[in-house]
Amino acid sequence: MSVLIKIRNLSHHIFPYYATEGAAGLDLQAYLEKEIIIPSMERKIIKTGIFIEIPTGYEAQIRPRSGLALRHGITVLNNPGTIDSDYRGEIKILLINLSSHTFTVKDGDRIAQIIVYKYEKVKWNEIKKK
Repeated sequence: MSVLIKIRNLSHHIFPYYATEGAAGLDLQAYLEKEIIIPSMERKIIKTGIFIEIPTGYEAQIRPRSGLALRHGITVLNNPGTIDSDYRGEIKILLINLSSHTFTVKDGDRIAQIIVYKYEKVKWNEIKKK
C-alpha cells in the first residue's frame, strides 16, 4: 500500500526516488547554485528544492545514506530528522562531516533519504502513586 503525498519540486532534479526495487527510502538530491564545502567536524544545511504535504497521521523521516557515511564520514546530524504533517517549508538536510578531510557537496548529489511512516497519537493515562 502506498500513501499519496503532494509534492512541489523547485529544483531541476527529478522527484525523490527509490534507487532499487527493495529500497525503503527515497533518495534526496542537493539543489545548489554553487558547491558547498563541509570542513572536518563541521555541519552545513543543504537545500533540496523539495516541498511536500504529508497527510495527517503520517510523518517523514530524514536518514543518512550509508554510502556517504562509509566512504566519506558524512551523515545527517539530527538522525532521524522528523518532518511533521503540518510542515510546509523546503526540505533541508543538516549534514555533518565526521571525517578528517573536507567534503564537497555538488548540485545533484544524493545526500540523504526520506521515509514516510504512519503513526498513532497517544493519550496519557496517569497512574496515581499509592
